[in-house]
Amino acid sequence: MSTMLQFVANYDDLSTDKGYQFKFHCDKCRNGYMSRFQPNAIGIAGGLLQAASSFFGGLSGAENAAYHIQRAIGGKAHDGALETAVAEGKTYFKQCTRCGHWVCPDVCWNGSAGLCEDCAPDEQEELRAQQALATREQIHTKTRAQDYTQNLDFLGRTPLVQCANCQAKLAAGQKFCPSCGAPSAAAQAPGRFCTGCGTGLKPDQKFCADCGAKN
Repeated sequence: MSTMLQFVANYDDLSTDKGYQFKFHCDKCRNGYMSRFQPNAIGIAGGLLQAASSFFGGLSGAENAAYHIQRAIGGKAHDGALETAVAEGKTYFKQCTRCGHWVCPDVCWNGSAGLCEDCAPDEQEELRAQQALATREQIHTKTRAQDYTQNLDFLGRTPLVQCANCQAKLAAGQKFCPSCGAPSAAAQAPGRFCTGCGTGLKPDQKFCADCGAKN
C-alpha cells in the first residue's frame, strides 16, 4: 500500500459490512470521484445468516460466527477493495509532476502545460482574477479617499446645518446658502427677514438696518 499513499491520503471511506466504496478528492478544489461499489461476500452471508436466525429463532450463535469471520478477513478484503478503487480513481485524476498533487482534470488541470493550475495557472483565468483583484483594490482606495463625514460634528460643539437645495454646509443662524442662495430653515421661520442679508426685521421696517436693502 505504500505506493498508493500519495493518492489515497485524500479520500473518504464509505464502506459498510455490505461492501466497499470510496470517495477520492481533488487535492486543490476538493471535487470528488466515487468509486464503484464492491459487494462484500462475507457481509452478505452474515446478513443472510442473521435473517435465517431471526426466522428459525436462533442458529446456535450463527450471527456471532459470521461476525468473527468478517473480523478475521475484513482487513484483507478491505485492503483489496481499496487497491481496486485506487486503480479506478487514478484513471480519473491527474498527478502534477512538479508538486505531486492529484487534481481533477475539469477544474484544476492545465492540459496545455501538463501541470496542475497551482504550478501552471491558466493565463486567461489568472488575468481575469488579477483584474478583479485590482478593481477591488481601486474601489477600496477611492472609497477611502472620499470624505463621508465632513458635515458631521463628532464633538457636538455647534449644530451643523446643510442647505436643503445643494447640501452645502451652513453656519449656525445663516439665513441663505452662500453656494446657491437658497433660503435656509432659519430664513423660512416665522417673522420678517431682509431679502438681501437675512437680518431680522421689525413688522413696520421698510429698509434693512444692516445692508440698506428695501423690503
